[in-house]
Amino acid sequence: MTGSAILLAKGLAALEIDFDGPVFESLRIYMEEIETWNPAYGLVAAQGDDLVVKHILDSLSPWRTIQEILARIDALKPPGTCLPASVSDIGTGAGLPGIPLSIVLRDREFRLIERMGKRITFLESQKALLGLTNVTVLESEAEKAKGPHDVVVFRAFRPFSELKLFRAIWKNLAPGGWIVAYKGKRSIASQEVAGLVSDSLLGPDFAGAEIRPVWVPFLAEERCVVLARKSSGQKL
Repeated sequence: MTGSAILLAKGLAALEIDFDGPVFESLRIYMEEIETWNPAYGLVAAQGDDLVVKHILDSLSPWRTIQEILARIDALKPPGTCLPASVSDIGTGAGLPGIPLSIVLRDREFRLIERMGKRITFLESQKALLGLTNVTVLESEAEKAKGPHDVVVFRAFRPFSELKLFRAIWKNLAPGGWIVAYKGKRSIASQEVAGLVSDSLLGPDFAGAEIRPVWVPFLAEERCVVLARKSSGQKL
């Protein structure tokens, strides 16, 4: 294995993800594909070990939190509901975090939402190459992606201060649904959340948002996720 592949395997083990099977191989191929397409498509500003740590492992760092949230949503669904909770990755870009998460959580449906046609081409290619039958690729602007969404994730996305955008996303979130926002420093995330509390639509639920630290193997930088649940009584 290459040095980057070894680093990936060690990172997966540290995150308690099976690294001796199809998950590792799919992620390894996906990394190679990003590096192959990157010069022409400008997918991410990283390669090699940086790609492993700052993008793949970073995307997977809250995987257990997301798994727990999906299970909580399922537990609250009416008896007889056949469709398990799914994940919408808004502004997915190169498929981050959606593709790594969809590889690890193969029993869940993922929607990769991206507005740029070139990136859609890359995403469709990866879906086919990796056999991701649990993934749907949707070309759409973030605020126009129709819901209802059970769980919305986004990473390296726009700040919460863009109220018009996040109000639109929130309206398309299912009652009882969740936003999982990947953020860096907790202090900055706290400031962003505080700016939403006075908003008539977002404030009531974001006032109770949790900012949960996450650990990215081999990364000496602070990371957290903002977890906000939409009240079950809110209408779409």
